[in-house]
Amino acid sequence: MNAQGRLISRFLDELPAGKLEWIGVRPERKVPMVSLAKTIAIADRGLQGDRRLDGSKGSARQVSIISVEFIRAIADNLGREHIPVDILRRNLLVSGINLNALRHQYFTIGDAVFQATAQCHPCSRMETALGKGGLVAMLGYGGLCAKILESGEIKCGDELVYMPPDQYQERQLSLY
Repeated sequence: MNAQGRLISRFLDELPAGKLEWIGVRPERKVPMVSLAKTIAIADRGLQGDRRLDGSKGSARQVSIISVEFIRAIADNLGREHIPVDILRRNLLVSGINLNALRHQYFTIGDAVFQATAQCHPCSRMETALGKGGLVAMLGYGGLCAKILESGEIKCGDELVYMPPDQYQERQLSLY
């Protein structure tokens, strides 16, 4: 964990749990998202059924996460009532948690352990998906990229729970 992550982690003890609302995978580039009720998060790879599973092992962008709250902000920026989650091309939709607080942090969803690595910036395809101004509407609200540190099943309805760095380190030591 970097210095910024260590600093923020000192203030996250009271961070409430979030909830996994939706799971989507992309079997191939530029094809529609496939919605799943559950899947397996595979350590150092990605989500079962997603094209990133075949990508570079250890990538910092194995999973992308966005929040219901961010989608509301994007819709507001575009003057819309609703935006379907699948057109944003993120893997996981969560609610009830300040997603930006998790940057560089460890967390669990279901049986899997993740580490948020960076902001997930919108790409130019958002101009097509959302219309003119779509990319700008998403700036700051694109969500997070994450690595999968421990494999496990995740399913809609699971809690997203922050894991303090010392708890993650103790967990790793207990595996040996």
